[in-house]
Amino acid sequence: MATAIQKITLSPSRDIPFNKLTLSQANVRRIKAGISIEELAEDIARRGLLQSLNVRPVLDADGAETGLYEIPAGGRRYRALERLVKQKRLAKTAPVPCVVRDPATPILAEDDSLAENLQRAPLHPLDQFRAFQKLRDKGQSEEDIAAAFFTSAHVVKQRLRLAGVSPKLLDIYAEDGMTLEQLMAFTVSADHARQEQVWETIAGSWSKEPYQIRRMLTEKTVRASDRRAMFVGLDAYEAAGGTVLRDLFQQDDGGWLADVALLDTLVAAKLKTEAEAIAAEGWKWIEVAADFPYGHTHGLRQIEGVAAERSADEQATIDALNAEYQRLEAEYEDADELPDEVDARLGEIEALLGELDNRPVIFDPSDINRAGVFVSIGADGRPVADRGYVRPDDEAPLVLPDAETDGATAATSARAGEPGPSGTSRTVITVGGQPIENEDDEDDVIKPLPERLVIELTAHRTLALRDAVASNPEIALTALLHKLVIDTFQRTNTGGGCLEASVRHVFFPAQAADLKDSPSARAIAERQDAWKADLPHDDRALWDWLSALDDASRLSLLAHCVSFGVNALYEKPNPYGGNGVSQHGLQRRLTQADRLARATGLDMVEAGWRPSVDNYLGRVPKRRIVEAVREGAGDRAAQLIEQLKKAEMAKEAERLLADARWLPEPLRLAETDTSSEAGEPEAQGSSMDLPAFLSGDEEVSDEDAEPLPAIAAE
Repeated sequence: MATAIQKITLSPSRDIPFNKLTLSQANVRRIKAGISIEELAEDIARRGLLQSLNVRPVLDADGAETGLYEIPAGGRRYRALERLVKQKRLAKTAPVPCVVRDPATPILAEDDSLAENLQRAPLHPLDQFRAFQKLRDKGQSEEDIAAAFFTSAHVVKQRLRLAGVSPKLLDIYAEDGMTLEQLMAFTVSADHARQEQVWETIAGSWSKEPYQIRRMLTEKTVRASDRRAMFVGLDAYEAAGGTVLRDLFQQDDGGWLADVALLDTLVAAKLKTEAEAIAAEGWKWIEVAADFPYGHTHGLRQIEGVAAERSADEQATIDALNAEYQRLEAEYEDADELPDEVDARLGEIEALLGELDNRPVIFDPSDINRAGVFVSIGADGRPVADRGYVRPDDEAPLVLPDAETDGATAATSARAGEPGPSGTSRTVITVGGQPIENEDDEDDVIKPLPERLVIELTAHRTLALRDAVASNPEIALTALLHKLVIDTFQRTNTGGGCLEASVRHVFFPAQAADLKDSPSARAIAERQDAWKADLPHDDRALWDWLSALDDASRLSLLAHCVSFGVNALYEKPNPYGGNGVSQHGLQRRLTQADRLARATGLDMVEAGWRPSVDNYLGRVPKRRIVEAVREGAGDRAAQLIEQLKKAEMAKEAERLLADARWLPEPLRLAETDTSSEAGEPEAQGSSMDLPAFLSGDEEVSDEDAEPLPAIAAE
């Protein structure tokens, strides 16, 4: 005969007046945790008591009930109710829902208290995100939700953003298929299809770092810190319908602009407006581009202008600012640290003085009629107008003593850019475009570096070497004497001139986009401008001025001039002679460049070069990227990126090599050789070999190693 299953009897519930309740010493909670009693009291006041208290009757010495009840489980709720009673927001006799335990139960009060706290399951974060979303869908604002749950509106926005991730990815997160940090990374983009695509790409990889997810989601965007974005402004971009991606969980420097085509359109339109305003000055031509390469003014003559004089009001302002600056410096001379407001004011004064010192330049109208302007965007996002460049075809014609007819003169003037009989000519505004390069084919075989890449890298080195020579007058003098001695005693063919010695300025047929903004380029430009400001324009006056210079200044100027003749460029040797350099000549050039680099102590890392996707890593096969990381960051780092696709591998390599002081072969110093210098005896010519980084059995075409498409977010 089957035994009947004994039924479970639950403890009854009843409402007990608050003044009949007391906190039990059997309550195991002693340490404060979770939301505060104050916040819990406010929540109970708003929505009432959601969970009953667990109580037991208080017995007298004879075991009879006294009418009082103690609370082993629910102490925080009792304290919150007690606070409301003290605030007179709840009556002392207000009924409180309670579950009353049988005093005869064998279960200890401590057991009940412990079980209540241990057996409750915490809410899954995704449930919280979705609950916030439902509250908002039902009409509650983010601020209302934040107030109800005693948090900030920013936290609510974060939770709502998490709930807005692709449902497919949320399901994966719910099943512990991804971490919360990974889910947070996906909130950068609102495109569910792209989110899912990125996850499918990395799902099979063991490396699924959040930064990788963010980078993949923003690879076709432009950072808000980009000069184009700063030039247009986020407000104007968003007003035109553009979307800004933002990261609510990390510092994003303003976010990412998703519509690159729209941004470029706005940039072009605003640059055109700037150019049209400048055109009113009467310039013959204006060329417009977001950025111009280094050396874009090569072959153009720059006309000289005169800085506008300061007005009386401007001079009075300068005097007042200088006086205030000196007063503040004297007042806080003995202070260990300046107060924040004083430090800020000094910075403001310096900025104002800089603006007032930047005087507009006034040009001769006859020069303006044949000269032009380059309009671009500076690194700080401000428009830059580089005025006063004359093209060779626009130079003023020579006036012959026996000019035949006015018609011929008018025709010559027209060709030279002079205004015709009708008056001034219309300014021609040219908007330059950006080239698009194709992605190279993947190849795991290490091939010689692409010719164009080597030229670009050696252009970087040449510019840095020029700066190093210009900063070492003694070495520059030695280099010049070396050239003269070779010409004198080895009877090397030289060009014409009365001295038969010259410095031929070397320009770069190929260059990376970052060459113009490199520290070496800026240093050379600043040095050029400084000397140019001091040099007389008249030939006789220039001779007298040079003769009067002190020795240190003469050496410094000589070094600067000699530096423009430094040529450490690689170029493809011409095996058939004629135009171009021979293999022997190229080897001699590179060997002498190494010697000059050692003499000047040139360090390309100190000169500001760092490997990036654009200048190296995106331009070489995956195998070279891995080897670069192995050399610069170690085997472990190389193993971490071996399985990545090329685009991600290049980006990750850029991060790993940022502070590694790694250089590609063309930027390294060659190993010293105890033999005589290559290139000195001509007999060595047949046995010369190019550097190792250029050697290889197979020829590399341009198609084999074209750079990756430029990524705007970088």
